[in-house]
Amino acid sequence: MNLITLGPPGAGKGTQAAMLAERLGIPHVASGDLFREALKAETELGLMAKSYMHRGELVPDEVTIAMIREWLAKQDCQKGIILDGFPRTIEQAEALNQLLAEQGKVIDAALFIDASEDELVRRLSSRWTCRNCQAIYNVISSPPKEEGKCDICGGELYQRSDDAPETVRNRIGVYWEQTSPLIDYYRDEGLLITIKSEGGIEHVQEKILEALHVT
Repeated sequence: MNLITLGPPGAGKGTQAAMLAERLGIPHVASGDLFREALKAETELGLMAKSYMHRGELVPDEVTIAMIREWLAKQDCQKGIILDGFPRTIEQAEALNQLLAEQGKVIDAALFIDASEDELVRRLSSRWTCRNCQAIYNVISSPPKEEGKCDICGGELYQRSDDAPETVRNRIGVYWEQTSPLIDYYRDEGLLITIKSEGGIEHVQEKILEALHVT
């Protein structure tokens, strides 16, 4: 089963993708992790991406696609894959289709993990970060044992500027502006499965498994 996951910031798509990959026993990659690993290893593609990022430019689709191709070549993909955070545009989606077609594969479903804007703002604006070790806490779902203090190193917890409610609403707006065409694309292809991210992590995972007819 070859899957992609979509969802606005705070919806929990990364968590759900990781859980689903473990449940199905298939490899999973988040595009952010892919870039970080390539940069850390200073691969040719990683250095190419770095040059664009340092100039404040978007990494071209061909570089990102090449990273995905490289990742696929290293994985045992017989049972399928889960891509998290890629594709981000229709152009990338079409390039992914071509890449998978070369291996005799297709995307089986696009999981859209969604939540209301108010819920997304509530979740994201509840996030606090340790100044020292960068550990992340959520005062709603995973609070520290002692308010304002990191469980791991005892460092001070603070709220990043991009986790402030007004900034969060702007991030969500940008997401919808950029991603709506891709959601429509997969809906038109008959591949979109929308899951409401409500009722707890385990409950959402059960809804995903039910939608995919996984027993």
